[in-house]
Formats: sequence, structure tokens, C-alpha cells
Amino acid sequence: MQNSFKPERIVVKFGGAALADGEKVSKAAKAVAKEASKGKHIAVVVSAMGKTTDALIEVAKNACNGNVNAEELDDILAMGERTSVRIFTAALKSYGLKARYFDPADPEWPIITDDSFLNANPIIELCEEKIQRFILPLFEKKIIPVMPGFIGKTIDGKITTLGRGGSDTTAFILAKGLKANEVILVTDADGIMTADPKIVKNPRRISEIDVQTLVGLADSGTKFIHRKALKYKDPSINVRVINHASGDLNQEGTIIRGELPKDLEADIVSPFPVASIRILGKKLSERPEIVGEFIENIRKHTVLLGMSLDENSLVSFVAEKEDLQALAEGIHQIVLNHREAIAMSIRRNLAFLRIKGVGLEETPGIIGRISEPLRLNNINIFGILTNTSSILLFVSWDDRERALNLIKCSLGLEGR
Repeated sequence: MQNSFKPERIVVKFGGAALADGEKVSKAAKAVAKEASKGKHIAVVVSAMGKTTDALIEVAKNACNGNVNAEELDDILAMGERTSVRIFTAALKSYGLKARYFDPADPEWPIITDDSFLNANPIIELCEEKIQRFILPLFEKKIIPVMPGFIGKTIDGKITTLGRGGSDTTAFILAKGLKANEVILVTDADGIMTADPKIVKNPRRISEIDVQTLVGLADSGTKFIHRKALKYKDPSINVRVINHASGDLNQEGTIIRGELPKDLEADIVSPFPVASIRILGKKLSERPEIVGEFIENIRKHTVLLGMSLDENSLVSFVAEKEDLQALAEGIHQIVLNHREAIAMSIRRNLAFLRIKGVGLEETPGIIGRISEPLRLNNINIFGILTNTSSILLFVSWDDRERALNLIKCSLGLEGR
């Protein structure tokens, strides 16, 4: 009877902090050796050691008086990972393991990209074909493949880099091509934290988080994992973020589940009309108790869909499926109880539209592409709210279908 046992397959990516010196490289290699001794199939992705990439950028730009072009700079920056992968492979061999590193000069190099130098985009079909053809067979030979992260190569052989967070991108693409059970990201943190430890004392580790929540942290400028990398995460493969300090790849860390939407989407979110409720006043932003009472009143009566606040106005968008009379009375009482609040207003029969996708805030002109066709067709926008991966739009309920079709047409989403 044939043995159907399939060894656990993992991709382990070591960040620069985990490889900052020879001692740390040895410790990382030892951790891999320990897991390999259990029969696991392990593929390794390495970043440049320590702050090598930053140092190479500075030296290259100073040497060239700031005139180094993107293609040349990619070739220079790749040297950080190309060196790191050789050192790490040698460290694995020192523990008695069979290992093979890949280099973009190899004909078997698997990460193929376009020619957007300094921020190249992987061509996934070509990457997966080469991963399965050249890397996957190494497991049967008990050879540990070691890949330099961050680096790509164009079809015609030019070296590219994948942008910041590119080593995570490499790990995610490799995991998908290998049909791995898990990706482990070895960093200088215990996992994803409740706050940036450089700003807040004693933040706590989050045991589990979904991708869409994680990408929202980028609003604060804190890049736990870069958004571009998360686009390549397979929804069926969990990611675990751990600290290199323990030298143990089995520590708990933070589990990241799910995926980001791959493309832009536009839809009507609420099947019911939406109401806009506004309090007008003076210095409302300095009175958190007013904001608290406002939210509490809404919570008692309906669903809060969105909210905005500036110095002199507090605006909420709420589901109108319930009778708003009791809510209106409660909000009016807030106005009467606080001298900073002057009056309130309600606009009914609005529609709640949402445009979502990865990196919207990094897409120049996206708001104009949404709003301009509405303006040209005399459709008023009664509210617009934005966050990292979505734009929330409020228009007249009667205009909802026409507005949605115009937005889809402008963004090239017809038929979706």
C-alpha cells in the first residue's frame, strides 16, 4: 500500500533584522535545521542583512550625485539579497543540510516581472510555472531552496526589485506556487501589535487578524506588512508573524488570515435608504461627550454606516430601515443640552455606494474619476468618506443605479 503521508510544507522568510550579523544568521539557519529534521519541506526567503538596502541606496546616490537611473539602481540594490542568500545557504550547509540558492543570473530563476524598475509587478503565471518546475522538485531530493527576496527579473533578463516589502511578496508568491501549508515571517517583533511599540509603551500582541483589518493599519503609516505584498497572499495559506529572538519557528506570533480583493469593485451596500444626520455648532471637535452621546443615540435606534467630524459639524450616515422619529428626538435633545450645539438636520432617502480595492489612496485622481461623471450628469454627492481600501459615497436613492453605472464605466468595471 502506497504511503499517502504528505510532509508539511512551509515558506520561511527572514527579514533584515533577523539576519543583521553572523550570529543571527547562524541562529536563523539552526531554526530551519530543527524543523527540517522533523521531515518538513522548507523553502527559505531572505532579505538583505540588516540595513544593507538603505546603505546601498545612500552610497549609490551619493556616488552618482543623485543621478543614478532606476534600472541601474535595481541592479545595485539586488546585491544585498544576492549576498544574503549565499551566506544563508552556506550557514544551512554548516548544519549538515543540503541547500541550493537561486540567483537572477540562473536560467531557473522563478520570479519574473514587468519592467517597472524599483517597483516591479510579478507576472504570476510565469512565476508559478517556474516555481513548480524548478523549486518544487528539490523537496523530493531533500534540498532546501533558498530564495533572495525583493528581486525579480524581466523576460529579457533585466534585474528588477519589487518595492518596499518585496521580500514578503516573494514569500507569498513562492508559497502559492509550492502549495505551502503556511508562510512564516520572521521579524523583530512578537507579531502584529495593538500599537506601534516605537510610539506606545507595552503594546500587546494580536493573536489573529484578517488581511483587510491589517491593511487598514497602513492609514497610520505603520507598515507591518506592505499592502502590495498582501495582494499576493493566497486566501488558503495562513501567515504567521514571529520574532527572531527566540530562534524558534513554532512560537505563536500573529496568524494572518484571508485575502484582499484583487480588483476594484463598486456596489450599492445597503438595500435600504440611508439618512444623513447632522449636528451643527461651534468647536464640536473639542467636546467628545457630544460625539459619545451622538453615537450612543444612533446605536439605540439603527445602524451607523459612516461618520465624519470637523470643528463645527458632526455628520453620520445611518440605515433608514427603522423609524427615525425616536432617533431624531434623541439627537435634538443633545442639541438642547449642549450650548456648543446649535441645530440639527436630517436628509433622508440617500443611497450608500462603496468602491473598494487595494491601494486606492495610492491611485492618483481616483476621487476625480468617481465624482466627475456624477457632476456631468447632475448627480449630487451628499457625503464621501475614505479609508485605506474603500471609498464610501452617498447619493440620492433615486439616482443610485445611474450613479453606480457611471462610476463603473469611469473605472472600467462594466459587466462586474
